[in-house]
Amino acid sequence: MPLNNKIGVIVDSFGVGVREGLIKAKEVGADGVQIYAVSGEMDPANLTPANRKELRDYIDGLGLEISALCGDLAGHGFQDGEANPGKVEKSKRILDLALELGSSVVTTHIGIVPDDKNGRIYGAMQQACEELGVYAKSMNAYFAIETGPEPASHLKSFLDSLSTNGVSVNFDPANMVMVTGDDPVAGVKLLKDYLVHTHVKDGRRLRPVDPRDVYGFLGYGAMDHEKIAEMASSGAAFEELALGEGDVDFPAYFAALQEIGYNGYLTIEREVDKQPEADIRKAVQFIKTFKA
Repeated sequence: MPLNNKIGVIVDSFGVGVREGLIKAKEVGADGVQIYAVSGEMDPANLTPANRKELRDYIDGLGLEISALCGDLAGHGFQDGEANPGKVEKSKRILDLALELGSSVVTTHIGIVPDDKNGRIYGAMQQACEELGVYAKSMNAYFAIETGPEPASHLKSFLDSLSTNGVSVNFDPANMVMVTGDDPVAGVKLLKDYLVHTHVKDGRRLRPVDPRDVYGFLGYGAMDHEKIAEMASSGAAFEELALGEGDVDFPAYFAALQEIGYNGYLTIEREVDKQPEADIRKAVQFIKTFKA
């Protein structure tokens, strides 16, 4: 059965700024976009009501939608109870912005969910996500945790411990393949009740890697996007590749998404390579072969 999902692109993947990135997203054939809204011109604190309306009008004028905002605050996610009040507050403001721009999803990394469910870090993450989930649910919206730092089964048990599905999942199959060696197809079926947004990215695991070396952990090191991109391009333990060139089984992955009834966005992310626009253009065409 052909895919009928809309195709998104992360604007920041083009590396040319928001406005120019929006134009490029339209040019490569995307239906929608995901935009980082953490700092700079997209920081909610820097956008007046007039700015927000003008931006939404600009996006609408291009014939695009916003699939999600990215509200990833890096560092240790929500592992640090002392830092969490400020991070939770900022996350709420990013969700407010998303809703004003016509999207109900903010994707984020919360930090690796530890194994010790009775420990301080697990408790801090649970408390922060509970507050965020209740807030999101009150507005029929979602904070979506990106898959990859821990196996899907462990993430599900954490989500099941929360009182709402206001904190759900942004499914990234390449992260699973590259870091934990988890099976994206099994992961989709396991997390089906939480799946609200997806990334379309490909990669290959070259050797086992400690997820803490990639995503950081409180007391071990902080998460650093530039470091992750460097690891993915250098092939130290894994490599991000153009769609169809890695170990994500896209026919099976897309079939699994159809099987669970997922009808949201397939959003292309390209974090490495010197020719992101060419790769993103090819990625759009790659997905369209499954829509034919």
